[in-house]
Amino acid sequence: MKDIQMGPVTIGENHPPVIVAELSGNHNHSITRALDLVDAAADAGAHAIKLQTYTPDTMTLNIHKGEFVISNPKSLWYGRSLYELYEDAHLPWEWHAPIFSRAAERGLLAFSTPFDATSVDFLADLNVPCYKIASFELTDLELIKKVAAQGKPMLMSTGMAELEEISEALRTAKNHGCEDVILLKCTSSYPAKPEQANLRTIPHLRETFGVHVGISDHTMGVGVAIAGVTLGAEIVEKHFTLNRADGGVDSAFSLEPQELATLVQETRNAWAARGRVHYGSSDGMENSERLNRRSLYIVRDKAAGERLEADDIRSIRPGSGLAIRYLGLLIGRTLQKDVSAGTPAAWELFV
Repeated sequence: MKDIQMGPVTIGENHPPVIVAELSGNHNHSITRALDLVDAAADAGAHAIKLQTYTPDTMTLNIHKGEFVISNPKSLWYGRSLYELYEDAHLPWEWHAPIFSRAAERGLLAFSTPFDATSVDFLADLNVPCYKIASFELTDLELIKKVAAQGKPMLMSTGMAELEEISEALRTAKNHGCEDVILLKCTSSYPAKPEQANLRTIPHLRETFGVHVGISDHTMGVGVAIAGVTLGAEIVEKHFTLNRADGGVDSAFSLEPQELATLVQETRNAWAARGRVHYGSSDGMENSERLNRRSLYIVRDKAAGERLEADDIRSIRPGSGLAIRYLGLLIGRTLQKDVSAGTPAAWELFV
């Protein structure tokens, strides 16, 4: 697969994983805080920031009863109406330009998730370098067509989608002008449990669809995301906040700055550790092998012309002598020079 260029970042097998800080609703109604989030993400070493572009009226109806109210008692947002939630979480559209500008100043890729045609048009006017399709919008083929027509790379979260739904979304994107699609393995629970992550899906998505893959992770901490990189995730998206204690609609499962910095470093380490299929010594291990592998050594002083007896030679550390497998071939041989205890066994010692 060819690399995908999105602004200042490159997605590809030979490039370290791209870390995306999802700001979502963690602005807490403050443009100053939103800009501080951008700076904190850059300081932590993230490569990108992502917003969500919608209004409560483009998402749902202003109704506060029945199915318009979150009724799952296990939900972080239990008892709230959908309209109230989106009103609380949405990022004012007039904030996008200054946030994108600050991101550019800090060398970050900045993009967003549109949720309807009007938000796609708005983001197109801002000339965003790529778009994200949220998990619950993966089956919204009209939205995918609209985004694909922009001709920019598209990230798609798979969420609860079945294979055929993912396939249909990919076909739609490619048939309507989008050549570069990245699939993000996602578990649409907030927060998600590690056992729900099913990370083995990451290589399966790549093998099945022949596209670049990543992970949009809603679990607590960084362990699941790091594990995702070992399985081939080339981009990692995590919700990000300045301080979980500050509250906010997404704060409970968002990373703080030091955690984000750890994610950046450890995903890079995980990517580097994947290496290649390899057996035997690796670069830099030669000295360790010499010191720690056993080999054959003469353990008694011996004179030239004497025969080597079984108790004259032993397998010990370090590893500078002949390999242990040659022990039977050396016992009984005649020495052609004087040797002292501690001499590594070598063929040239013998007649």
